[in-house]
Formats: sequence, C-alpha cells, structure tokens
Amino acid sequence: MAAPTYLTQHQNRFLEELIDWLRIPSVSADPKFHGDVLRAANYLLDKLVEAGAQNVELCPTAGNPIVYGEYFSGPDKPTVLVYGHYDVQPADPYELWTSPPFEPVIKNEKIYARGACDDKGQVYMHVKALEMMLRDGGVGAPCNLKFMFEGEEEIGSNNLSIFVKANKEKLQADVMLISDTGILANDVPSIEVGLRGLSYHEVEVTGPNRDLHSGLYGGAVMNPINALCDMISSLHDANRHITIPGFYDNVDELSADDRAEMAQAPFSEEEFEQSIGLPAAVGEAGYSTPERTSIRPTLDVNGIWGGYTGEGAKTVIASKAYAKISMRLVPHQTSDEITALFQKHFESIAPAGITVKVTPHHGGEPVVTPTNSAAYRAAAKALETTFGKKPVPTRGGGSIPIVAMFKSELGLDSVLLGFGLDSDAIHSPNESFGVFNFLKGIETIPEFYREYAAAR
Repeated sequence: MAAPTYLTQHQNRFLEELIDWLRIPSVSADPKFHGDVLRAANYLLDKLVEAGAQNVELCPTAGNPIVYGEYFSGPDKPTVLVYGHYDVQPADPYELWTSPPFEPVIKNEKIYARGACDDKGQVYMHVKALEMMLRDGGVGAPCNLKFMFEGEEEIGSNNLSIFVKANKEKLQADVMLISDTGILANDVPSIEVGLRGLSYHEVEVTGPNRDLHSGLYGGAVMNPINALCDMISSLHDANRHITIPGFYDNVDELSADDRAEMAQAPFSEEEFEQSIGLPAAVGEAGYSTPERTSIRPTLDVNGIWGGYTGEGAKTVIASKAYAKISMRLVPHQTSDEITALFQKHFESIAPAGITVKVTPHHGGEPVVTPTNSAAYRAAAKALETTFGKKPVPTRGGGSIPIVAMFKSELGLDSVLLGFGLDSDAIHSPNESFGVFNFLKGIETIPEFYREYAAAR
C-alpha cells in the first residue's frame, strides 16, 4: 500500500506537531487555563486547514469553542462525523510526574504528556489521516467527512448538546466515528461496543458553625470528617455491593453465555495487579475483574478533604468536610435515576449533629453499540488489515456521555475506534500514548473510510 509509505516519510513531523500541541495546557476544569484552551483550539483549527479540510471554523458556545471542519468527497458518498476533544484533565498532582506534564517527552517508544492519549493524540490521528489521504497521490477521502472537536469533554460537554441541537442539519451524517477509547494490546486489536454511564456528585457535611478546639469540644460534638467517613464506608457492604436502595433495580444482567464470551478475551490477573502496584484485585463478589470494570456499576470516592491539611499539627474539629463521589452506570440505569437515589440515600444516612448538602455535577448515559452494522464491520475489517488479525469486541469501563446524546439528537450510532492502552494512565500522572499506537491509528482510519464507503 502507498499510504504507509507517506506515513513513514512524514511520521517524525507528525510526532513533532503533536508534541507542540501537547505543550499547550488545555485544562478545561481550571479557569486559569482558559487562554490555553483557546490556543489549543486555534492550533487544531490551523492544522485541519493545513491537512486540507474545508469550511474550517471555530464555533462559539457559552464556554469553549467547537472546532469544526469538513471534506466533501461526493454526493454519492457516505458521510462520517468525527468527534473528539482537545481539552485535557488537570495534571495534579504534579509531583508524581516523572517529567513535567506539559513538556512532552518520548521515551520507551511512548509520548509522555497530559492529553497524550486522552484525547489530543487520538484526535490528531484523524487530522493526519486526512492529510495522508489528500496528499498521498491525491486520491482523496472515500467518504464525506465532518469534524467536530470540543473543548469541554472533561467537564461534562454541557455546551456540546446545545450546539448539536442547534446544528442538526449541519451535522447530518451516516455514522459517528470516535477515537477516545483503546485496544486490549498492541497485538490484540479490539473495538469497544459498550460504555458505562456516569453520575457525579459533590457532598458537603457541616457540623459546628466554626472549627473547634478538639480538646475543649472533642467527644461532645459530631465531627463532620468522622461522620463523612462513616457515611461513605456504609455505601458498600462486605461483598462490595452498593447499598443504595434501588441502585441495582434496572441493571442489565448479562447471560451466562454472554459472560462466557467475554471471558474469551485475553486477560492476566497477575499483570493487571502488577501494572497498578497492588497485591490483589478487589471488587464486587461473584464477578471477575474484567466484568467489574465493564458490565457492573460502581461507586468510588474521587476526592475527600476537610480540616487542617498543612504541615505539622493543628488540633481542630473541622466545621465542614467534603467529598466528590462518582458512580459508573450500566445499560438500563439512567443518570437522573441514580442521581436522585444517591441524593435521597446520602441525606437519609446523616447522623444527628450534622447537615448534608449534595450537589450533582455532570452525568451521562451508558450505551451499547451495534455489532451488525456496516460501520462496525468496516472498522473490524480496517483493524484486521492493519493489525493482521480480527479485532475482539469489548465493553469499556469508561464513559463518553455524548455517545447517547448523538444517538438521541442526531439518530447516529457511533463506532469507537480507539488506539489507547490501559497502561497509558489517562487521568493519572505520567499519562502516555505509544508511538506505535499513534501511527497505527493514522494508518487504520483511512482503511475504515475505504471499507465503509465500499459497504454502502
């Protein structure tokens, strides 16, 4: 094939451009990075133009802009709407990074930087795949393409749904293509066919009207930090089942045959434990580790704080304590339902002497994508061409809330054609993205377009 030749000739430039983009700290959650988020959007816009996209623009929203572009191949060609995001997670705690998060380095054949895999590296695969199709012999793209890259995925995509609802005609397409997921291993290609949903909350527990001296008041008042810890601990039982009444009522239980098919995917419990430095995997009784991280709902504390946390000692009973708590959801659960159940239950288990405030943050719905569609078959054939073996369908543990929104608002199914690995440490210090994976994505995406166009 001619395409890999172009890729080989230009891969160093592709990597250098990605590294330049990764230097921009496009953290959407922290207002102090707002200018950098805009710089990242403009960088992406410029590179889309250079690659050959048409009608490229920054579409304003109430928050960060959406980078939009098109490539028209012909009225008889199918249209693919490509989605991704250019915002990244906060890099904290910085001290745990082995190299600065916004000073990208390549070592051990991996690019280390915040956003390397999630999702700048995977977005940039699409930009360079377009360039490769248009420049390599001038053959062009087999499909009509529309690109929609947002800057608020890491904070809930609130303005994206508004944009989509207002631009349904502009966004008309036959299928969504999203690269914000991963594969099982570099020698085991896979396609995610399911994602979990999300319900995210911040809780505030208040006791006395001010911080108190723990000697004068200790033992006579309810300590909000102690109370919060007790309340959180009660959310799981000894079998790691979630104790919120009604939480499991609508959970989709997979059949024994479906679970047996899932178990065929290669997985090493020992390697899993070693990769995260733990002596043993722990989770809901009666389920395997891959099942716990994909087809079962979960509840986790994402942050907890209160009282004195500075150097040395300060003997106080804090007035307030806080936690951020998220739940991953599975098909037939809804974020609104679980949000209401959590709020009611958490308020009900508050002990005497404190008050509780629950503030819901963003949520999203679980999805399962069809495996019998022309788009899925095209993705499977594309991966088989570039990897040399058939991909394994898998269910992902993460959440991409907008997948369900695209289905409800645009009527489009999504193909989750991602190239990350679990070891890429997304959302964590030392996030990385393999050079192999980056280049393999650029090689595979045009194959998907060819297969999809041929199947239509």
